[in-house]
Amino acid sequence: MQRWRGLEDIPQDWGRSVVTIGSYDGVHRGHQLIIGRAVERARELGVPSVVVTFDPHPSEVVRPGSHPPLLAPHHRRAELMAELGVDALLILPFTTEFSKLAPADFIVKVLVDKLHAQVVIEGPNFRFGHRAAGNVQLLREFGATYDYGVEVIDLYVTGEAGGGEPFSSTLTRRLVAEGDVAGAAEILGRPHRVEGIVVRGAQRGRDLGFPTANVETLPHTAIPADGVYAGWLNASGEAMPAAISIGTNPQFDGTERTVEAYAIDRVGLDLYGLHVSVDFLAYVRGMQKFDSIDDLLVAMAADVKRASELVAAYERG
Repeated sequence: MQRWRGLEDIPQDWGRSVVTIGSYDGVHRGHQLIIGRAVERARELGVPSVVVTFDPHPSEVVRPGSHPPLLAPHHRRAELMAELGVDALLILPFTTEFSKLAPADFIVKVLVDKLHAQVVIEGPNFRFGHRAAGNVQLLREFGATYDYGVEVIDLYVTGEAGGGEPFSSTLTRRLVAEGDVAGAAEILGRPHRVEGIVVRGAQRGRDLGFPTANVETLPHTAIPADGVYAGWLNASGEAMPAAISIGTNPQFDGTERTVEAYAIDRVGLDLYGLHVSVDFLAYVRGMQKFDSIDDLLVAMAADVKRASELVAAYERG
């Protein structure tokens, strides 16, 4: 998959293409319907498929300080889109100047002049341009002039997550924040992932017999609610069953919120300085302060046992 940052990165000889535009944070199952249709339509027409997205999130530019927690950084979204068969990803730097681009100008400058869109695939509530004034109806009107078609795909999948609410990035963020990582996984079609560099912490886990990887997460990451979870620690191409702790370490009166993963039954791991990821399968328990270190150790042993069981059951299918 080709990756372009800015309109100037698009090859000069780029021909016609099938395009879809959106933030696509998380590339959840609703997003997958739209992106998958764009890939399918492009193959039918014998042209490339292109996803157009933005960095930073538009809300951070339009309303500074309102950046939503991210379900997936751009490189992870690119991986997921490549798995869906997308041919090219265009990341447009979202600046104050860009935010003032009228919908008509966006269509001409991006879709027509640069990407030579043959078909544009969007969801029914797609909005674009200055003050989000553009919609699918405007896309269709300009399509008649500039010779491109528009397909509107119903992206609203529902299931048990969120009590039957339509799947969305907003709902996924809410479930992650509440610690309902199983619900989030239903929407995403895979476990929610947090990633970052392993840094040195207080090393209390090592002293207690449960050495953990302290993950310094990426900015704006959607981090689950404080508690203990079952999942995987992914490092150097290996997915290791893990018990994951999120919180401030109340047993030791900590103040800094951390994400720590214990790779179950793994001895001698040295992950310092490595970029790792943590996948969340299931919630085990809430964070709490125990009466003694011995009580804490009993709870940690139970957490590890439960996490191991949950991962094993999942992997067995």
